[in-house]
Amino acid sequence: MAPHTEQLTRPTVRLRGLTRSFEGRTVLDGIDLDLPAGQFTALLGHSGSGKSTLLRAVAGIDHGVAGSGTLTAPERVSVVFQDSRLLPWRRVLPNVLLGLDGADAEERGRAALFEVGLGGRERAWPSELSGGEAQRAALARSLVREPELLLADEPFGALDALTRIKMHALLRQLWERHRPSVLLVTHDVDEAIVLADRVLVLERGRIGLDLVVEREGSHSHGEYRARLLQALGVTEDVS
Repeated sequence: MAPHTEQLTRPTVRLRGLTRSFEGRTVLDGIDLDLPAGQFTALLGHSGSGKSTLLRAVAGIDHGVAGSGTLTAPERVSVVFQDSRLLPWRRVLPNVLLGLDGADAEERGRAALFEVGLGGRERAWPSELSGGEAQRAALARSLVREPELLLADEPFGALDALTRIKMHALLRQLWERHRPSVLLVTHDVDEAIVLADRVLVLERGRIGLDLVVEREGSHSHGEYRARLLQALGVTEDVS
Protein backbone atom coordinates (compact mmCIF):
# COMPACT_ATOMS: atom_id res chain seq x y z
CA MET A 1 0.00 0.00 0.00
CA ALA A 2 2.90 2.38 0.61
CA PRO A 3 3.82 2.92 -3.08
CA HIS A 4 0.22 3.76 -3.91
CA THR A 5 0.04 6.21 -0.99
CA GLU A 6 3.17 7.93 -2.26
CA GLN A 7 1.71 8.01 -5.78
CA LEU A 8 -1.37 9.91 -4.57
CA THR A 9 0.82 12.78 -3.34
CA ARG A 10 1.52 13.96 -6.90
CA PRO A 11 -1.31 15.29 -9.08
CA THR A 12 -2.00 13.89 -12.52
CA VAL A 13 -4.30 16.83 -13.30
CA ARG A 14 -4.11 20.35 -11.91
CA LEU A 15 -6.73 22.96 -12.74
CA ARG A 16 -6.47 26.57 -11.69
CA GLY A 17 -9.06 29.21 -12.53
CA LEU A 18 -10.75 27.10 -15.22
CA THR A 19 -13.64 29.01 -16.79
CA ARG A 20 -16.05 28.19 -19.62
CA SER A 21 -18.99 30.19 -20.93
CA PHE A 22 -21.56 29.51 -23.63
CA GLU A 23 -23.38 32.48 -25.18
CA GLY A 24 -22.77 34.59 -22.11
CA ARG A 25 -23.74 31.88 -19.58
CA THR A 26 -20.92 30.78 -17.30
CA VAL A 27 -20.85 26.99 -16.98
CA LEU A 28 -17.48 26.59 -15.23
CA ASP A 29 -16.60 29.44 -12.90
CA GLY A 30 -12.93 29.48 -11.92
CA ILE A 31 -12.55 25.78 -11.10
CA ASP A 32 -9.55 24.86 -8.93
CA LEU A 33 -8.98 21.11 -8.73
CA ASP A 34 -6.18 18.58 -8.29
CA LEU A 35 -6.64 14.94 -9.32
CA PRO A 36 -3.93 12.82 -7.66
CA ALA A 37 -2.19 10.11 -9.62
CA GLY A 38 -3.98 6.77 -9.27
CA GLN A 39 -7.14 8.17 -7.70
CA PHE A 40 -10.64 7.18 -8.86
CA THR A 41 -12.80 10.31 -8.82
CA ALA A 42 -16.48 10.60 -9.74
CA LEU A 43 -18.15 13.85 -10.79
CA LEU A 44 -21.85 14.36 -10.05
CA GLY A 45 -24.17 17.22 -10.94
CA HIS A 46 -27.52 18.07 -12.45
CA SER A 47 -28.00 18.04 -16.22
CA GLY A 48 -26.39 21.15 -17.67
CA SER A 49 -24.17 21.67 -14.62
CA GLY A 50 -20.99 21.41 -16.72
CA LYS A 51 -19.81 17.88 -15.92
CA SER A 52 -19.10 16.89 -19.51
CA THR A 53 -17.71 20.35 -20.20
CA LEU A 54 -15.19 19.91 -17.41
CA LEU A 55 -14.26 16.45 -18.68
CA ARG A 56 -13.74 17.76 -22.24
CA ALA A 57 -11.56 20.54 -20.88
CA VAL A 58 -9.36 18.06 -19.01
CA ALA A 59 -9.20 15.91 -22.15
CA GLY A 60 -7.94 18.92 -24.11
CA ILE A 61 -10.75 18.74 -26.67
CA ASP A 62 -12.56 21.95 -25.67
CA HIS A 63 -10.63 24.87 -27.09
CA GLY A 64 -13.09 27.46 -25.81
CA VAL A 65 -11.86 27.13 -22.23
CA ALA A 66 -10.33 30.21 -20.68
CA GLY A 67 -8.99 30.92 -17.23
CA SER A 68 -6.74 33.06 -15.12
CA GLY A 69 -4.71 30.01 -14.19
CA THR A 70 -3.58 26.78 -15.80
CA LEU A 71 -4.65 23.31 -16.85
CA THR A 72 -1.99 20.61 -16.56
CA ALA A 73 -2.72 17.04 -17.67
CA PRO A 74 -0.58 14.05 -18.68
CA GLU A 75 0.24 13.12 -22.26
CA ARG A 76 -1.38 9.68 -22.17
CA VAL A 77 -5.12 10.34 -21.82
CA SER A 78 -7.94 8.01 -22.91
CA VAL A 79 -11.66 8.80 -23.07
CA VAL A 80 -14.63 6.41 -22.83
CA PHE A 81 -18.02 7.79 -23.86
CA GLN A 82 -21.63 6.70 -23.24
CA ASP A 83 -21.67 4.96 -26.62
CA SER A 84 -18.78 2.74 -27.59
CA ARG A 85 -17.97 4.68 -30.78
CA LEU A 86 -16.69 1.55 -32.47
CA LEU A 87 -16.24 1.92 -36.22
CA PRO A 88 -18.87 -0.39 -37.77
CA TRP A 89 -16.70 -1.20 -40.81
CA ARG A 90 -13.82 -2.53 -38.67
CA ARG A 91 -13.72 -5.73 -36.67
CA VAL A 92 -13.23 -5.64 -32.91
CA LEU A 93 -9.44 -6.01 -32.79
CA PRO A 94 -8.76 -3.29 -35.40
CA ASN A 95 -11.13 -1.03 -33.45
CA VAL A 96 -9.12 -1.60 -30.28
CA LEU A 97 -5.86 -0.95 -32.15
CA LEU A 98 -7.11 2.20 -33.90
CA GLY A 99 -4.19 4.64 -34.13
CA LEU A 100 -1.89 2.37 -32.14
CA ASP A 101 1.57 1.69 -33.58
CA GLY A 102 4.37 -0.68 -32.62
CA ALA A 103 5.48 -4.21 -33.36
CA ASP A 104 3.65 -5.54 -30.31
CA ALA A 105 0.41 -3.62 -30.93
CA GLU A 106 -1.63 -6.66 -31.97
CA GLU A 107 -0.38 -8.68 -29.01
CA ARG A 108 -1.30 -5.86 -26.65
CA GLY A 109 -4.72 -5.52 -28.27
CA ARG A 110 -5.48 -9.22 -27.87
CA ALA A 111 -4.33 -9.08 -24.25
CA ALA A 112 -6.59 -6.07 -23.59
CA LEU A 113 -9.59 -7.86 -25.09
CA PHE A 114 -8.88 -10.93 -22.97
CA GLU A 115 -8.65 -8.70 -19.91
CA VAL A 116 -12.14 -7.26 -20.46
CA GLY A 117 -13.64 -10.68 -21.16
CA LEU A 118 -13.67 -10.53 -24.97
CA GLY A 119 -10.95 -13.06 -25.69
CA GLY A 120 -11.87 -14.89 -28.89
CA ARG A 121 -14.04 -12.04 -30.20
CA GLU A 122 -11.22 -10.28 -32.05
CA ARG A 123 -12.77 -10.84 -35.50
CA ALA A 124 -16.35 -10.04 -34.50
CA TRP A 125 -18.09 -7.06 -36.08
CA PRO A 126 -19.38 -4.31 -33.74
CA SER A 127 -22.93 -5.14 -34.86
CA GLU A 128 -22.49 -8.62 -33.41
CA LEU A 129 -21.75 -7.30 -29.90
CA SER A 130 -24.24 -6.59 -27.15
CA GLY A 131 -24.24 -3.15 -25.54
CA GLY A 132 -22.14 -4.40 -22.64
CA GLU A 133 -19.69 -6.13 -24.96
CA ALA A 134 -19.31 -2.98 -27.04
CA GLN A 135 -18.44 -0.99 -23.91
CA ARG A 136 -15.95 -3.70 -22.92
CA ALA A 137 -14.30 -3.24 -26.33
CA ALA A 138 -14.24 0.53 -25.73
CA LEU A 139 -12.54 -0.05 -22.37
CA ALA A 140 -9.99 -2.32 -24.05
CA ARG A 141 -9.31 0.38 -26.65
CA SER A 142 -8.68 2.89 -23.87
CA LEU A 143 -6.55 0.68 -21.64
CA VAL A 144 -4.33 -0.74 -24.40
CA ARG A 145 -2.79 2.73 -24.60
CA GLU A 146 -1.74 2.47 -20.94
CA PRO A 147 -3.21 5.87 -20.03
CA GLU A 148 -2.08 7.87 -17.04
CA LEU A 149 -5.57 9.40 -17.03
CA LEU A 150 -8.83 7.69 -17.97
CA LEU A 151 -11.82 9.97 -18.56
CA ALA A 152 -15.26 8.32 -18.62
CA ASP A 153 -18.36 10.28 -19.64
CA GLU A 154 -21.37 8.26 -18.38
CA PRO A 155 -19.97 5.08 -19.97
CA PHE A 156 -22.72 2.84 -18.57
CA GLY A 157 -25.70 5.17 -18.92
CA ALA A 158 -27.21 3.27 -21.87
CA LEU A 159 -26.87 -0.21 -20.33
CA ASP A 160 -29.50 -2.22 -18.48
CA ALA A 161 -29.25 -2.51 -14.70
CA LEU A 162 -27.72 -6.01 -14.56
CA THR A 163 -25.12 -5.22 -17.24
CA ARG A 164 -24.21 -2.03 -15.40
CA ILE A 165 -23.48 -3.98 -12.21
CA LYS A 166 -21.14 -6.28 -14.15
CA MET A 167 -19.44 -3.30 -15.81
CA HIS A 168 -18.97 -1.60 -12.43
CA ALA A 169 -17.11 -4.64 -11.14
CA LEU A 170 -15.01 -4.83 -14.31
CA LEU A 171 -14.04 -1.15 -14.29
CA ARG A 172 -13.08 -1.24 -10.62
CA GLN A 173 -11.02 -4.39 -11.22
CA LEU A 174 -9.25 -2.85 -14.22
CA TRP A 175 -8.52 0.33 -12.26
CA GLU A 176 -7.04 -1.64 -9.35
CA ARG A 177 -4.83 -3.53 -11.79
CA HIS A 178 -3.59 -0.61 -13.93
CA ARG A 179 -3.96 2.34 -11.51
CA PRO A 180 -4.58 5.21 -13.91
CA SER A 181 -6.19 8.32 -12.51
CA VAL A 182 -9.90 8.12 -13.36
CA LEU A 183 -12.44 10.92 -13.70
CA LEU A 184 -15.93 9.44 -14.11
CA VAL A 185 -18.87 11.66 -15.03
CA THR A 186 -22.19 10.20 -13.88
CA HIS A 187 -25.76 11.11 -12.91
CA ASP A 188 -25.98 8.05 -10.67
CA VAL A 189 -25.19 8.67 -6.98
CA ASP A 190 -24.98 4.95 -6.21
CA GLU A 191 -22.62 4.35 -9.14
CA ALA A 192 -20.35 7.11 -7.86
CA ILE A 193 -20.22 5.61 -4.36
CA VAL A 194 -19.63 2.05 -5.59
CA LEU A 195 -16.83 2.96 -7.96
CA ALA A 196 -15.03 6.04 -6.71
CA ASP A 197 -12.77 6.85 -3.78
CA ARG A 198 -13.63 10.52 -4.11
CA VAL A 199 -16.87 12.13 -5.28
CA LEU A 200 -17.19 15.73 -6.45
CA VAL A 201 -20.51 17.57 -6.83
CA LEU A 202 -20.52 20.35 -9.43
CA GLU A 203 -22.90 23.18 -8.55
CA ARG A 204 -23.26 26.59 -10.21
CA GLY A 205 -19.97 26.21 -12.00
CA ARG A 206 -17.98 25.33 -8.89
CA ILE A 207 -17.16 22.27 -6.79
CA GLY A 208 -19.89 22.32 -4.14
CA LEU A 209 -18.82 19.15 -2.33
CA ASP A 210 -15.59 17.17 -2.28
CA LEU A 211 -16.29 13.86 -0.52
CA VAL A 212 -13.80 11.07 0.24
CA VAL A 213 -15.37 7.60 0.19
CA GLU A 214 -13.63 5.26 2.63
CA ARG A 215 -13.94 1.60 1.66
CA GLU A 216 -13.16 0.32 5.14
CA GLY A 217 -14.34 3.27 7.20
CA SER A 218 -17.25 3.60 9.59
CA HIS A 219 -19.54 5.38 7.13
CA SER A 220 -22.21 3.35 5.35
CA HIS A 221 -23.32 3.54 1.73
CA GLY A 222 -26.55 5.13 2.97
CA GLU A 223 -24.69 7.90 4.78
CA TYR A 224 -22.64 8.78 1.70
CA ARG A 225 -25.78 8.66 -0.41
CA ALA A 226 -27.62 11.04 1.93
CA ARG A 227 -24.76 13.56 1.87
CA LEU A 228 -24.52 13.51 -1.90
CA LEU A 229 -28.25 13.81 -2.43
CA GLN A 230 -28.33 16.72 -0.01
CA ALA A 231 -25.55 18.44 -1.96
CA LEU A 232 -27.55 17.87 -5.14
CA GLY A 233 -30.67 19.33 -3.52
CA VAL A 234 -32.58 16.05 -3.75
CA THR A 235 -34.90 14.87 -0.97
CA GLU A 236 -35.96 11.22 -0.94
CA ASP A 237 -39.45 10.31 0.21
CA VAL A 238 -38.92 7.61 2.84
CA SER A 239 -42.59 7.33 3.85
